[in-house]
Amino acid sequence: MFAYLARRLIQSLFILFGLSVVIYYSLALMPGDPIDLLITSNPNVKVEDIARLRKQYGLDQPIYIRYFKWFNQVVIHGDLGFSRVYKKPTSQILRGRISNTFKLMVGAFLFSLLIAIPIGIYAAFSQYSKFDYVLSILAFIGISIPPFWLGLMLITLFSEKLGWFPAGGFQTIGFDGGFDRFKYLVLPVCSISAQSIGYWMRYMRSSILEVIQMDYIRTAYAKGLDENTVLFKHALRNALIPMITILALSLPGLVSGAVITESIFAWPGMGRLLLDSVLNTDYYIAMFALLFLAVLTLLSNFAADFLYALVDPRIRISK
Repeated sequence: MFAYLARRLIQSLFILFGLSVVIYYSLALMPGDPIDLLITSNPNVKVEDIARLRKQYGLDQPIYIRYFKWFNQVVIHGDLGFSRVYKKPTSQILRGRISNTFKLMVGAFLFSLLIAIPIGIYAAFSQYSKFDYVLSILAFIGISIPPFWLGLMLITLFSEKLGWFPAGGFQTIGFDGGFDRFKYLVLPVCSISAQSIGYWMRYMRSSILEVIQMDYIRTAYAKGLDENTVLFKHALRNALIPMITILALSLPGLVSGAVITESIFAWPGMGRLLLDSVLNTDYYIAMFALLFLAVLTLLSNFAADFLYALVDPRIRISK
């Protein structure tokens, strides 16, 4: 087990290093940089001032030299840099944004899970019934609706017309209670969760239908076991095995899908921060926002391998 963990950790570090190179080069090759934006906003800047600023920020050096300076600054010295837009150290900005994104992501994940899994099981055991057709149609609608459009519709209906939930933000000024923050979570969570519910419901339904056709399920029924025992003790555990990959790898998708959703609902998370940093060429923030998605993807793959062994005793991590 320890050898497996060490091997996977080393592989993940090499992958993360490669991703950091690709992300840094991609951001560096984008048209425009902080100095270009300064010139655009203030055309009276002198040429010597432009040259001095480029040298100060290291923009006059080749990309590979700038990358290794950034790598040395971050990995060796632990300095995450300074945000040119927010006028704060990057670490201070990321600390609050990451926690806000995790709240939104965990809420959307649990909400999707609690709805999609039971509905998928019920649809499988009610195959070709009216309920199955209705649930399948609703699932396809959820998959097809763009999250940004759904978010605008939710704001229009539940915020502007009904006034049940706030249109955006994080909390009411002067209030710091849990229920107050919960109200701000409802609409963005529903907007992000719609597609996940549709996908997971269809996967769960297909997985259950595949399992209940196996010989051991027919044997369990022939032994006289009741339907609940067959479902929860035999069928469901094996049906969850292919779902583990889908659920684990959906976590980074929830964060990347929050880029537009957080902007629509003015939610101060990593998705909105990533969009703002790329538009404003705030490279330090953009680098860590993109690396955050990369790390989350690697951790999701790592978690999926262990969940396989927990769900299916036939799967064991060998030396």
